Amino acid sequence: MSGLPQFYLPDLAAQWPWPRLLNQHYEEAKPESVEWLRSFEALDAKSQRSFDRCNFALLSSLGYPLLDKGSPPMFYGKSRGHPDKFLQIVSAFPYTDNLDGDGARDCADIVMRALRNPHKERPQGESKLGEITRQFWLRAIKVASEAAQRRFLKSFAAYVYAVIDEASDRNAGRIRGITDYLELRRLTAGACASLFSVELGLDIPDEVMTHPAMESLLGLVADTIVLTNDLYSYNNEQAAGHGGHNILTVVMNENGVDLDGALDWLEEYNGVVLSRVQAQYRMLPSWGSRYGSHCHRIR
Repeated sequence: MSGLPQFYLPDLAAQWPWPRLLNQHYEEAKPESVEWLRSFEALDAKSQRSFDRCNFALLSSLGYPLLDKGSPPMFYGKSRGHPDKFLQIVSAFPYTDNLDGDGARDCADIVMRALRNPHKERPQGESKLGEITRQFWLRAIKVASEAAQRRFLKSFAAYVYAVIDEASDRNAGRIRGITDYLELRRLTAGACASLFSVELGLDIPDEVMTHPAMESLLGLVADTIVLTNDLYSYNNEQAAGHGGHNILTVVMNENGVDLDGALDWLEEYNGVVLSRVQAQYRMLPSWGSRYGSHCHRIR
């Protein structure tokens, strides 16, 4: 065992200034979350085992720790949807890893048609991803503001169609440069779409969400998600032959360094990003009494 290569994994959360919180409704929500996806019988046995090892209720409860069970954004209860149901849909797309660009586009089209036509039954023989998405959206639109719905559809479309570019790169064996990769990866991480669970019950106007300071902050937060996800998924991805869409591979390829060198780069760049997040957070306008409290929930 001593002859195996060893690598230092940086603690990317060491400079994160906010405490780790768990939503108090986690234990109550988890069983329903698990049963919801199982009810579709959408996965083969191997894929189901992989999903069972994931804990989307925990991820949701850590990602949205302050949302109340009784408030629209948390929407617990069998008549509503869970934030973790959205995360399950997002996480279903790694199962397109063996598809080419055309196959990934078919999946993206199914999801977007379901979102744009939630009251229309899905056709027989279609991937169950369409019905899973439709049921999620039917529940969500009961409590989502029109502005939140519009922004989600736009950001989620950007996410699913970015996955097509990822699949095309994988099929062609293409490894992007660092800047180009991060531009695409911010989309394939689904970071902006994940804000929906926070803002869906809040009537925040577009001029707030598209303010340059807000957009800059969201882009930086997306980078923190990308860097953390790529660090911990690298070994699994490279072992499966899908390492090209990972910042560590990209850095090694562009900078001509080994994995240790890429990890050093990742740690340094993550520190820069976290410093910028905190600085940009302090620069956000207050937007007055009408929208200030809403924006604080997103912040």
